[in-house]
Amino acid sequence: MSMLSNVMRRLKYGRPVVVVSGLPRSGTSMAMKMLEAGGLEVVTDQVRTPDEDNPKGYYEDERVKDLAEMNDKEWLRDARGKVIKIVSLLLQYLPATNHYKVIFMRRHLHEVLASQAKMLDRREETSETSDEEMLQMYEGHLDKIQFQLRFREYFDVLYVDFRDALEEPVREAKRINDFLGGGLDERQMVEVVDPELYRNRIAELGT
Repeated sequence: MSMLSNVMRRLKYGRPVVVVSGLPRSGTSMAMKMLEAGGLEVVTDQVRTPDEDNPKGYYEDERVKDLAEMNDKEWLRDARGKVIKIVSLLLQYLPATNHYKVIFMRRHLHEVLASQAKMLDRREETSETSDEEMLQMYEGHLDKIQFQLRFREYFDVLYVDFRDALEEPVREAKRINDFLGGGLDERQMVEVVDPELYRNRIAELGT
């Protein structure tokens, strides 16, 4: 995007809403923690507290869950200049009255499924959808979201691989900071990355 386009968007929409997105269990909470450490104010109600699946916290806001049915979304204006976590399924319901800088977390789909399965086991819940069906659903969903992020003018996107963020945090912190225009504390962002939380690695799944 050109510098002129950025200026025009700033004049039209004000400061961008920074959005961390991705599939569930793709590293979105880690990205939120990095941005908070870097100096961005996070939008969260802290209703969902840390647990064994996300010991560092979920960084969620309950209002996000209702985006699909919500008529009045003016509250998102208050997120301008801040960072909010919005699962990828709900990105399509964001109003065009803001400029969004989306940090989209990517993770190997077999790792995502393994992590989700362990979460369900701990909650003594089961899924009626097979892994193969879920893979097909996720692949189709991600293709659709990538198209929307590319062609809707109010979105800018940076794709960040979960594994890269854990194994090359210095490099990925710089990429994120550059994408957001600079000003974040990259050292602090790197400090909060915990490689011990990289569980359900593809190399260990035998896939």
